[in-house]
Amino acid sequence: MTEKVRENFRIENQPAFVLQTYPWRETSLIVEIFTRDYGRVPLVAKGAKRPASKFRGLLNAFSPLLVNFSGKNEVKTLTDVNWFGVLLIHEKALMPAFYLNELIVRFTERLEPYPALFSSYSRTLKDLSQDETKRVVLRYFEMDLLQAIGYGLPESDFSNEWYSYSQGEFCEITSPQEGLGVPVRGKTLRQLAMRSLSVGQEEKEARSLTREMIRYHMEDKSLNTRRIMEELARL
Repeated sequence: MTEKVRENFRIENQPAFVLQTYPWRETSLIVEIFTRDYGRVPLVAKGAKRPASKFRGLLNAFSPLLVNFSGKNEVKTLTDVNWFGVLLIHEKALMPAFYLNELIVRFTERLEPYPALFSSYSRTLKDLSQDETKRVVLRYFEMDLLQAIGYGLPESDFSNEWYSYSQGEFCEITSPQEGLGVPVRGKTLRQLAMRSLSVGQEEKEARSLTREMIRYHMEDKSLNTRRIMEELARL
């Protein structure tokens, strides 16, 4: 927990998005939000399930919000919430958007700020509705997430033709058949670092890479949203 949160436990008009909600007692909700300045924050929304609650209809995923919360413990109390603009998510982008939420919940620490990742998340939600580049923007977000938690691309110009990623490390190889791990071209790594991936082979290589990086740092635990997306793709 940051010193700022310890000392100032009454926060007002904080930009945020809802990551997930679940019931708490008879009429309330626990709401996990992702904020610009305080990172991931668990909140109690007291009475949120009551028909006349001021929170009713507002605590939806992917809606830009301004939230007020207070409390000295890790789980804060939500005191007010308002819409902060409108963000329309195409139905085809819903599962990828929930995938972003699951990544944030799985990889970030509560009450630790990730301002660059918050900006990336907001930008990615907007870009997901562009169907032709949806896969590309997912790769950028995955890499932004890994960078935010200290596991991004190493400092390199990636001048070699081929690299391999295995067990958290990149190494140079002479061909994609050499060595263990996921092979990826140096050009793809350069384009990924510069956020200029092309749709097609580069995106596919980057996807294999980011999935392996995420899998490794999750210690082989599975992502629920990825499993669901794979099952839907087989229908």
